[in-house]
Amino acid sequence: MSSLEISSSCFNQETKLPLSLPLVEGSTFEAPGKDMNEVEEKSKDIIKFTPEKLSVDEASQLVISPLCGAISLFVGTTRNNFEGKKVISLEYEAYLPMAENEIRKICSDIRQKWPVKHIAVFHRLGLVPVTEASVIIAVSSAHRAASLEAVSYAIDALKARVPIWKKEIYEESSSSWKRNKECFWATSD
Repeated sequence: MSSLEISSSCFNQETKLPLSLPLVEGSTFEAPGKDMNEVEEKSKDIIKFTPEKLSVDEASQLVISPLCGAISLFVGTTRNNFEGKKVISLEYEAYLPMAENEIRKICSDIRQKWPVKHIAVFHRLGLVPVTEASVIIAVSSAHRAASLEAVSYAIDALKARVPIWKKEIYEESSSSWKRNKECFWATSD
């Protein structure tokens, strides 16, 4: 059983983003008086949705473990172009109860496939300017192969299964909602 820590973020009604409580699940080290080699550390999954700028350092720090020799990261950023159009920002919306639940399932899937220790999945909501991160996934493991494979699986599964919508906002004052081609409910064009 893990403890639950909730921090609050509110969204402006005008942007049609839902009121959400980003979820952070996890636990702490046991027996702080023991030698580091004797510490039994519980695995943790950290899931965060926020309108605030994402921090690679924060995600990385949350998955550090003395039991692990590898931390793998995926950082998805807003690029400045799409199909010849100049993109100035992206806007993300999510159905948070289902999104959080799907990410928990992805974390569980990862733990069944690879021997990983900690997993952090951060996703930004609202406007994300060019070059800023919209998603950060960090995974720690004893060896690099497990964390590298887990991070790759996590971003592919997130894009396919998690109800997050992206709107590209173009320089010429137009915009377009995009679906992920990996998304299982998307129809072929």
